[in-house]
Amino acid sequence: MSERTTQQRYMPQANRAAFLDTLSDYGGTARTRLLEQIPMTEPFDHLYGPMRAFIENSGKGLRPALLLATCKAFGGSPDDALQSAATLELLHNAFLIHDDIEDISDFRRGRPCEHHTIGVPLAVNLGDAMQSLALRLLRHNIGPLDPRTAAQVLGEFDHLLMQSIEGQALELGMIRDNALNVGPSDYLRMTLKKTCWYSFIHPCRIGALIARPDDVASGRLNLDDFNAFGFFLGAAFQIQDDVLNVIGSQKAYGKEIGGDIFEGKRTLMLARLASLAEPLERSTLERFLAQPRAERSEDEVGWIMERMHAYDCIPYAQSAARDLLAEAQKAYVPLFAGTLPEDSRFIADLMDYMLSRDR
Repeated sequence: MSERTTQQRYMPQANRAAFLDTLSDYGGTARTRLLEQIPMTEPFDHLYGPMRAFIENSGKGLRPALLLATCKAFGGSPDDALQSAATLELLHNAFLIHDDIEDISDFRRGRPCEHHTIGVPLAVNLGDAMQSLALRLLRHNIGPLDPRTAAQVLGEFDHLLMQSIEGQALELGMIRDNALNVGPSDYLRMTLKKTCWYSFIHPCRIGALIARPDDVASGRLNLDDFNAFGFFLGAAFQIQDDVLNVIGSQKAYGKEIGGDIFEGKRTLMLARLASLAEPLERSTLERFLAQPRAERSEDEVGWIMERMHAYDCIPYAQSAARDLLAEAQKAYVPLFAGTLPEDSRFIADLMDYMLSRDR
């Protein structure tokens, strides 16, 4: 992976405020639609109540926002895509609950993780229920969308689900096997599956499909054209997330700083450290990662973070994120060339925001 530094645009403060307002509007609209469809019945205390509370405390709504914004950019009505956006937000929250259990995480969105709040058994069941409820929500696309388009949207969700689960398996397998030979290509393959498909590629694909179903059917609009753009954007996003876990503010970031190291996640920074470390350092790193999380100490995590700084692992990852974002910006130009600037501005601003965010 190139270590060159590319020049990126960063939005002025006024543009940033406008972008965040639009992001909040899109995300809030999808969240409202989602909350309207969560049952208020029994077992409320042990299922639907915690489900509502978790979603009400959800994040920025980036994924539904990207889906709705893409639909609008390609001439569609965001209202037609709102059910799909709400479903995507529901699945994202389900993934987070399961991920936090699998990673043995402590904090999410500035609060204790759900498995610490309601216990592991109920948290597992909660994530399962969210994934099951997503199928019911997708059925509601039949009617507002024609049957062919609704079936295609369902196919997109089927693909994103399996890609996300396969990506999680890749990451958990690397941790279980204590793999230290994880290179950039391994990391990017995992990131493509775990992050890019459901967070960036499919939101664009689904939004464009709902906006222009006839163009998709005729081949005038090829949904695969979104794949490279979403991959570059998603990989840059994930690397920035990894970096913030090492150097960010816990208050802004919402999760424990150094948590990825505690969890043994194979980030680009850890991979570089493993490849450059002296033999004794590599042995120390390997021993640390071979221990159960409960036996890993803050001093050991601090040592790894210090070694990451010593080997310039963080600037290396930041440079890689800038390179990937530059490729996303190149892919954006022809992909959105036929859209009106005022309709696609949110997506352009999203790229400018990607590496300047602090959470």
